[in-house]
Amino acid sequence: MNVNIQTVHFDADSKLIEYVTRKLEKLNNFSDRIIQVNVFLKLDNVVHAIKDKIAEIRVHIPRRNFFVKSTSKSFEESFDDALDSMVIQIKKNKERKAA
Repeated sequence: MNVNIQTVHFDADSKLIEYVTRKLEKLNNFSDRIIQVNVFLKLDNVVHAIKDKIAEIRVHIPRRNFFVKSTSKSFEESFDDALDSMVIQIKKNKERKAA
């Protein structure tokens, strides 16, 4: 599984990158066919004082692409929400293939 983490409008500290990488390893429990995972961490409302944190995850499995997006006030919360949604999508896809 190849992991690519990109940040938009800010530079992520090593703790955030490590957090995301550690959480992404759990995806292997749900599918061993994952080729590529792209994570985009973005700051929205850059003009305003209160900035929304957006996490987008794109997972590539042979013949399938999954995409989720989540927004909250912290990157960890956004990423966790997006990861939970991604796990649900991967599980549903696996169930469909098994049926």
